[in-house]
Amino acid sequence: MALRDAFPVLEHTAYLNSGTDGPIPRAAAEQARAEIAAETSEGRLWPHFDRRRTLTEDLRAGYARLLECDVEDVAVTAGTSAGLAAVLAGLDLGPGDELITSEHEHPGLIGPLIAARQRGATVRAVPFARLAEAVDSRTTLVAASHVNWITGEIAPAELAGVGVPVILDGAQGAGAVPVDVRALGCAAYAAAGQKWLCGADGTGMLYLEPEFGARVRTIAPGYFSFEDASRGLESVLRTTGRRFDGQLSRESVAFSLAALQVLEEEGLEAIFERAADLADRFAATLADAGYPVAPRGRSTLVAFEYPDPPATRERLADAGVAVRDLPGHPYLRASIGAWNDESDLERLLAAL
Repeated sequence: MALRDAFPVLEHTAYLNSGTDGPIPRAAAEQARAEIAAETSEGRLWPHFDRRRTLTEDLRAGYARLLECDVEDVAVTAGTSAGLAAVLAGLDLGPGDELITSEHEHPGLIGPLIAARQRGATVRAVPFARLAEAVDSRTTLVAASHVNWITGEIAPAELAGVGVPVILDGAQGAGAVPVDVRALGCAAYAAAGQKWLCGADGTGMLYLEPEFGARVRTIAPGYFSFEDASRGLESVLRTTGRRFDGQLSRESVAFSLAALQVLEEEGLEAIFERAADLADRFAATLADAGYPVAPRGRSTLVAFEYPDPPATRERLADAGVAVRDLPGHPYLRASIGAWNDESDLERLLAAL
């Protein structure tokens, strides 16, 4: 299988940890090395920054294709958490604002929600499946996962019609399942480059619906946030998603762009379908083997109960099987990508 051959780690490991960090494609590692070599021999002068800018714009365009939105509405960020924090901090939430979230969110969203609560906002956590029906006249916005990082459940489709802004944590969505931000009806979608897109750590994306985005203040603008940074205190911030860009290294952007190109060459629709089908088989086989599987949707995550998950994770790693445990929950979590195959399932079952 050509896609599997692109990932060296799969030669010796049943790599089922893409929900944390995806496997690195050979082409991405080679491209990052080439960029560093060029920086080393040529120095980091104007051509270096021009190259960095070009790579960033190419990655932004790739992320826009992935999210099915306009390029101008996408920021290239330092990851999901950075995007979520930028949006929630930029809304000046405080007393009188009620935020609805789910009972099982990732710390990358929990942190900004706690910060909003410290400013006086009310945060109400409800069961994941009831996010949409929990919205009422008191609700300012909904902030929750697109794909639940614990169970693999998909956020209710009814969120598209709740009538308040919906901010989605897409860390387990982008690159794993089809994402159309307009169809989702979300005001913002933050996601990662290093997970299902197999890019560099510290890369990601942020989509902002333009009308909603105009309401979000830029709390920590950087050099590239300005239309013209030469005007001192008269400088004006960009009005597009670019004002939320992170300050990413040339080699990191090149790494993530090369990884995305590997996946696009295979075909994203085919990747989504294969990964979801394979995850369904993992879930069914684990359940048949007597391991209780958490309720899940058509996603790439399979969480199943097993005694002492942290110790088991380490034992499985020693056996060449990479999964993760979920602190505070009785689960091990297998993250299944289109680069996996039945042999990885067999190795997991044998190691258990």
